[in-house]
Amino acid sequence: MTDIPTFDTIKLACSDNVAKITLNRPERLNSMPPAMADDIRAALDWMGVLGARALLITGEGRGFCSGADLAGDRSATAVGGGANSRKALRNHYNPMLLALANLDIPVVTAVNGPAAGVGCSFALSGDFAIAGKSAYFLQAFVNIGLVPDGGSSWLLPRLVGLPRATQMMMLGEKISAEQAADWGLIYKAVEDDALMAEAEALAKRLASGPTVALGTMRKVLRGGLTQSYADTLDAEAMGQYLAGNSADAAEGIAAFLQKRKTEFKGK
Repeated sequence: MTDIPTFDTIKLACSDNVAKITLNRPERLNSMPPAMADDIRAALDWMGVLGARALLITGEGRGFCSGADLAGDRSATAVGGGANSRKALRNHYNPMLLALANLDIPVVTAVNGPAAGVGCSFALSGDFAIAGKSAYFLQAFVNIGLVPDGGSSWLLPRLVGLPRATQMMMLGEKISAEQAADWGLIYKAVEDDALMAEAEALAKRLASGPTVALGTMRKVLRGGLTQSYADTLDAEAMGQYLAGNSADAAEGIAAFLQKRKTEFKGK
């Protein structure tokens, strides 16, 4: 059995083909210093080793992620700290977010409390975001004289349109979980005490699905946001080639013909 590594700022576990990353700085509402971004990036490299077919991300305690850890990085808040912020984004946060986007398994985020700043971007970077009703989403940057990062400027207009993305970024107001669900910003809002059960059930459902097809969907969906219609048609054809050659596709067709339940193995 593979020994799961330990990290300073997160917890990593895996059960029933579902990997779980828990942000683990509850005393600071799981604010994210560069070291946490690095830990997440390193944990993502273990998905294949652990045999994970879905990933669930949440936060320890009463918050998902309250943003970058400004209090722990005085250089980022000082006059002229822009160079340090740019370096942290390019060397730590951005590589982690790109690695998350490029995973070949589905990602569920369980948002348990504040998701602010880069924590908001991170919470919305999965395929399904489920939030407890006490949670909220906040593009806090304008409130401290900064601009959104963590991919928000790309992500938000595609999720909720330019007017609402502009509202979130320029007004810096909290968006409740229920409002986020109403906007289509997240998958759903649920009662706080049902959050983890709902998120885990969804992650397990995805982990029992046709993993090659699901991973290919992630890539084709994201590519389609910037590609032409013709390029997307071609990407779908290539995706169908890859998924069609998988053992799960053969199982799916056999189960359909035999009128029985599919038993996908993730291969």
